[in-house]
Amino acid sequence: MSDLRDLYQQVILDHNKRPRNFRIIDPSSHKADGHNPLCGDQVTVYLVVKDGIIRDLAFQGCGCAISTASASLMTEILKGRSLAEVQDLFEDFHDAVTGQGELPPGLGKLAILAGVRDYPTRVKCATLAWHTLRAALEHRGKPVATE
Repeated sequence: MSDLRDLYQQVILDHNKRPRNFRIIDPSSHKADGHNPLCGDQVTVYLVVKDGIIRDLAFQGCGCAISTASASLMTEILKGRSLAEVQDLFEDFHDAVTGQGELPPGLGKLAILAGVRDYPTRVKCATLAWHTLRAALEHRGKPVATE
């Protein structure tokens, strides 16, 4: 168990210190803002979607280590995926971090974030970028809030 906890901390710290795809995409085909008032996390997600595939995905914002790491991992894993795959991964990831059942297969590095299920207030940090991504894909005009 200690090895898993160490790996969890290493991945979170790495993606927090050196977030991947931390930039603005201009022009983007989809964009949304998200906010977690409980922790103060703020994120903007940018996408380029063409022919039902995420061609580019990036984020900007500030937040806690879990929020930043989750957004960074999300951008790495979802680039090049179809919108159907993105929906399936969203549901699998959400189930994993909220503790609904066993860990779904195929989460890759995202499985590391399942550890937040033991800390309910941190679930909102881990899922903020994902809910913001969904809002961007649905072209919702209002910012996403976790409260």
